[in-house]
Amino acid sequence: MEPDLFTAAADERQEKDPSSSPLAVRMRPRTLDEVVGQQHLLKPGSPLRRLVGEASGPAGSSSVLLWGPPGTGKTTLAYVVSKATDARFVELSAITAGVKEVRAVIDGARRASGGYGKETVLFLDEIHRFSKAQQDSLLPAVENRWVTLIAATTENPYFSVISPLLSRSLLLTLEPLTDEDIRSLIRRALTDERGLKSAVTLPEETESHLLRIAGGDARRALTALEAAAGAALDKGEAEIGLTTLEETVDRAAVKYDRDGDQHYDVASALIKSIRGSDVDAALHYLARMIEAGEDPRFIARRLMISASEDIGLADPTALQTAVAAAQAVAMIGFPEAALTLSHATIALALAPKSNAATTAIGAALEDVRKGLAGPVPAHLRDSHYKGATKLGHGQGYVYPHDLHEGIAAQQYAPDELKDREYYAPTRHGAEARYADAVEWTRKNLGRKRS
Repeated sequence: MEPDLFTAAADERQEKDPSSSPLAVRMRPRTLDEVVGQQHLLKPGSPLRRLVGEASGPAGSSSVLLWGPPGTGKTTLAYVVSKATDARFVELSAITAGVKEVRAVIDGARRASGGYGKETVLFLDEIHRFSKAQQDSLLPAVENRWVTLIAATTENPYFSVISPLLSRSLLLTLEPLTDEDIRSLIRRALTDERGLKSAVTLPEETESHLLRIAGGDARRALTALEAAAGAALDKGEAEIGLTTLEETVDRAAVKYDRDGDQHYDVASALIKSIRGSDVDAALHYLARMIEAGEDPRFIARRLMISASEDIGLADPTALQTAVAAAQAVAMIGFPEAALTLSHATIALALAPKSNAATTAIGAALEDVRKGLAGPVPAHLRDSHYKGATKLGHGQGYVYPHDLHEGIAAQQYAPDELKDREYYAPTRHGAEARYADAVEWTRKNLGRKRS
């Protein structure tokens, strides 16, 4: 007997005793309209709507690859198709199946098509676990449309799926579910007849912690909700309190409001700990922000600012590290982004410190705002346009590259600021060499010490 996604026996048991199935299973959408999130994939005429027979026309349905993080709805979408389509629906998992099982499904699909005109939809979960040879075995069936393939993967298919199979399928990218998506699922599960049937309520404080625990994973959210609801009912409580949820999932609620004072207070403490070179305190505040579900891009931006504000040229690689971390965070997201943020935080906290770049631009801006911005010296003005020479522009300018030392003793700043010094380098770390360089260049520019 071919493996079926949801066997008749399981369906019958669930109908008689819905509580026998996990909440996440009971709350699976029955139609595409009940699916939360992924609206970019559910527009009229989309490949998924064609698979469930909602679109008509001469073009047949296409095989699809569903790529997205865990808990975003890949199996849910397959389940909806299995309930809605008139086709035979067969499920395989790449964890347990091999070429033999694939060929058996294909042979059965060809018999069903030739014998009584029945199409076959094959749902293959974890396709990235198939070897190249195993994926090759799918090609004839997909190319000749003996089966319509729905393959799911959490890995980048450009690296984990062979090119011929990619070219014969539509790649549909599932986006991480938002807090609002997860919130709507939770609230539906609380009241729905298939769910908790309003047996318990969920205060806002507990709901917020549950959303942080979920991390965009619908299955995780519903599993935690079911466990917490069971614990509350065992205590004879009609409300899932924060303490009950914390005890159930063994995860304390972080006192952190992403839109309030805690957001700014903890971010400030992180930066001041980095500035103070206390790597352990910095990691503590970073962990609080991560655990509370802070936007990793916000943390990365703060680290980039710190690299210039508090480290500067004492370690010129600090900014490169922070920028690389920000780029990596934007590409990978949580949970892996925590490793990148830790990497950058440690590097910045232990780097030698200098705020010379910060004070330098601050002093220069202060003078400009005071009106100390005289005319550009004539020999520095643009001399490339017609008539510039008659105005004396560019005359007397000495080209530094023509000199052996590579530096010309000529005035660059406006008269009002010709001897002003803004940059005051420290002797910390790599900035020591900049201190030597600025002393030498100012001397050779013929500047008077202020």
